[in-house]
Amino acid sequence: MRSSTLRTGLVALLFLGLTACGSRDIAGSAYLDTSPEFKLTEFFDGDVRAWGIVQDRSGNITQRFIADIDGTWDGETLTLDETFEYLVGDGVTERVWTISRDANGEWQGGAGDILGQASGATYGNAFNWTYQMDLPVDDTSYVVNFDDWIWAFDEDTIMNRSYITKFGITFAEVTIFMSRQR
Repeated sequence: MRSSTLRTGLVALLFLGLTACGSRDIAGSAYLDTSPEFKLTEFFDGDVRAWGIVQDRSGNITQRFIADIDGTWDGETLTLDETFEYLVGDGVTERVWTISRDANGEWQGGAGDILGQASGATYGNAFNWTYQMDLPVDDTSYVVNFDDWIWAFDEDTIMNRSYITKFGITFAEVTIFMSRQR
């Protein structure tokens, strides 16, 4: 009996430890009254330069990159043509997003390596963008979830934090700073 109780306790602790690894409680509503307001189509309509890193769950940098984003907004669809250069590691070199509003005013979009539809919402100076990706790693690929949070510093500068999860566990984090090029 005592062995069974101990085993149940250990399993419960292991489960709590694993679920805590992937938990994050960012509430978009906390940013509703925060300025400057993030305007997705205004920020990305034109040239944007980005600098970023990817860190594994231990905090080690596995990728460091620069991206150039050519954005166009035609009044209905935002197209982001992204080109990546890796200084550490490697990864996708090009991605083209197409993003538009749905009937509820939320954002929906997709790209070639995105599974299904990405969805997003604006909260004052914050924007939350979620999607699934077929992420290549070495000789295989994994279906992972991305939870991107973008915060506006001013009309020309934003910061993006992405949490990459599988089975509710955060396996990597991405930090990107982006600047509009005028």
